[in-house]
Amino acid sequence: MVKYVDVIIPTFNRAQLIEPAVKAALDQSHSNKRVVVIDDGSTDQTRNILSSFFDHPDFLYIGLPSNVGTAFAKNVGIALSDASALTFHDSDDRPHVDKVLLQSRALFQPDVGADPCLNWALAGHAPGSFLDISWVLTHHTLILPDGRRVDIRRDLSLLDDVFPNLQLGSTVPGEWTHINSGLFSKHVFTRLGGFSDCIEEDREFRNRLILSGEPLWIVPEPLLTKIETADSLTQSAASDYDSARRKSDRTKVWRKVEAWRATGKVKPEPIDLPSLEGAFVSRAESLKASNALMTDTTREAIHRLAARIMNGNCVAAQ
Repeated sequence: MVKYVDVIIPTFNRAQLIEPAVKAALDQSHSNKRVVVIDDGSTDQTRNILSSFFDHPDFLYIGLPSNVGTAFAKNVGIALSDASALTFHDSDDRPHVDKVLLQSRALFQPDVGADPCLNWALAGHAPGSFLDISWVLTHHTLILPDGRRVDIRRDLSLLDDVFPNLQLGSTVPGEWTHINSGLFSKHVFTRLGGFSDCIEEDREFRNRLILSGEPLWIVPEPLLTKIETADSLTQSAASDYDSARRKSDRTKVWRKVEAWRATGKVKPEPIDLPSLEGAFVSRAESLKASNALMTDTTREAIHRLAARIMNGNCVAAQ
């Protein structure tokens, strides 16, 4: 049986980019999928442009009433998904047609052994046992605003926040860029929750998975092209790598690493979405509820949203 995968695309005011991103996700060769756009309070033509997809059986649009940030938008997608696995594409991502298929095959492959020559006990697994893969990352190509193409092939340390000494020689320092195109088992979100509320959410999530001992598989082929534009979060002066906001959030992430070094424990991040009442949903029958780790107020908010949908109060107009 082909496992069901949700492709979650958070977006904010990217009307000029979002349609090709949705088409690329819908054209994925993986046969059992749903494309979920979380519109993070866009004020441009995003909703109008995407309205042509509203009747597509594999598409779901969720419009948030205000802009709350990428991490929050991703968590909405997690909380409203019952898929076996989730992947996150940005509005400026162009995936290879087989990306989700190859990641899914790697994620659900059977009989992956914990080779006794490796120190599996340190990661909480018995040497010689069989492992369930928790997440699958892939190499990708990054196109920068000045036109340069950079192949993101991480053969060095995947955990630069713990071992920066293994990053020398990297074209682009840091490994967190893998995460936003990863495929994650739904059990990851049940055990560890969702994304932390910061603009370093990918970096923090990567650390939490690795430090928790979640088995990772890397597909060595570049299965995604990421196009960075001048208004991307990583390029904008307000949120680029040198911005005060980014530095502050990066410090918070590093403090969590320091806490792990001191205690050997990783703290989960329960999804906290206290208010979903204003959400606009394109197809009521496509909305699902997740078993992800979340706060009681969030689960109650999901139930209230579902009740409103049953009453026809937030379904897209025909």
